[in-house]
Amino acid sequence: MMPRPCPNPRDPQQLLQRVRAQWGGRGDLWVFGYASLIWRPELDPDERRPARVQGYHRALRMASRINRGTPERPGLVCALLPGGACRGVAYRVAARHAAEELERLWAREMATGVYDPRWLPCRTAQGVVPALAFTLSRRSPNYTGRLGDEALLAVLRDARGACGSTLDYLVQTAQALRGHGIVDTEIERLFALAQRHGLLGADGARSASAAPARGVAGADRAQQRQSVCHA
Repeated sequence: MMPRPCPNPRDPQQLLQRVRAQWGGRGDLWVFGYASLIWRPELDPDERRPARVQGYHRALRMASRINRGTPERPGLVCALLPGGACRGVAYRVAARHAAEELERLWAREMATGVYDPRWLPCRTAQGVVPALAFTLSRRSPNYTGRLGDEALLAVLRDARGACGSTLDYLVQTAQALRGHGIVDTEIERLFALAQRHGLLGADGARSASAAPARGVAGADRAQQRQSVCHA
């Protein structure tokens, strides 16, 4: 299933006001990272904990038309979808600077209002904490559904946007999860699929056949210097 055209986005500021009201703004802020928030958190947390969320799972099924692709050739990034469970990282931001960090996080994750921000119970070794998580509805126009391997390979081979390629995003996510002792069978399957088809070398490095076209990489780097690239 291909992503549908994007309607006018929801108002990110209204969503932020709702999240602030639910949080209360007086205590520490917890945030759950499951993909790029693990390898590029852009937060200044006071504590990190391995965490598990029940009822949602990580999946490379969200269209990216700016950061990891274009409107003509959308890329893919991970989303937190209903069902199953997900291991990730819970970040605690102390109350003294939580409001400022929430603003930064919102500018990065919710510029277009694509996610459904939710407070989810995160199980950690020290107990359960309510953490802000950025989930995606299957009714979202950015939800791609399950793509076949040929469609996935086409995206991994060709899709790149302002922050780099979908292939690079997959590699960084896989490496970050491994670094935290997290085994995600679908991410590992996609990594192996890219290797079998020559997009990645045996060491996980991008192969020459999957390198960006001349001129594109330079443009990507320029964009990266000007924006926060998370997805």
